Amino acid sequence: MTHTYNITGMTCTGCQFKVQHLLSQVPGVTGVEINLEKGTGDVTMGHHVNTAELKAALADYPKYVLTEAETHQAPAASSFTDTEEKRSFVQTYKPVLLIFAYITGLAVLITATTGGNWMMGMRIFMGGFFLIFSFFKMLDISSFADSYAMYDIVAKKIRAWGYIYVFVELGLGIAYAINFEPFITNLVTLVVMVVSIIGVLQSVFNKRAIRCACLGSVFNLPMSTITIIEDGLMIAMSAVMLALMA
Repeated sequence: MTHTYNITGMTCTGCQFKVQHLLSQVPGVTGVEINLEKGTGDVTMGHHVNTAELKAALADYPKYVLTEAETHQAPAASSFTDTEEKRSFVQTYKPVLLIFAYITGLAVLITATTGGNWMMGMRIFMGGFFLIFSFFKMLDISSFADSYAMYDIVAKKIRAWGYIYVFVELGLGIAYAINFEPFITNLVTLVVMVVSIIGVLQSVFNKRAIRCACLGSVFNLPMSTITIIEDGLMIAMSAVMLALMA
């Protein structure tokens, strides 16, 4: 079931992700959707959670005040927003699709003009992927860390990992771009992305209505199978490159 609450004190996307993160940590809460403009929050629960418990989750941040609004029941999978549900796949994921198209196009062009070295093409693709995705996270690292902690298995326990992860992505992007220690670079990519995809799989398969943090707080993208494809692609490419180096 999903309950709607009024939440005052939120003034930016950083506040939005902070409140979303704090409420998602309450036992029994399976999904949190914050509407910054309306100042409301839809909290999806596996079992009834008292309002007092939700207020207690925000106690360390007195400027955020949660009060009861209206209550309605709805499946967890449909609790994201009506706007998101009405948008087509292309409209929803247009930013990601454009990024992949640009990176793929660049990789293909470079490969075609350098003798058809597809290993180089994969390296260019992976370097571009990490550099661009880290760039968007850099725009608001704190908001990214809050959002990432909602589903990543490491960030849930160690919030600092959300900050570190951004620089890991940046480092991997640079490493692929300059072809630095290919074996180490691909091994780190494989480990990092395998750990990352675990939380993504859990969220998608459990139909948790949360936002994907892949592009930071700049774009409003729901967690879905496309997120699994993103991480899975990086895992597959790094694994292939490692196998060919062995």
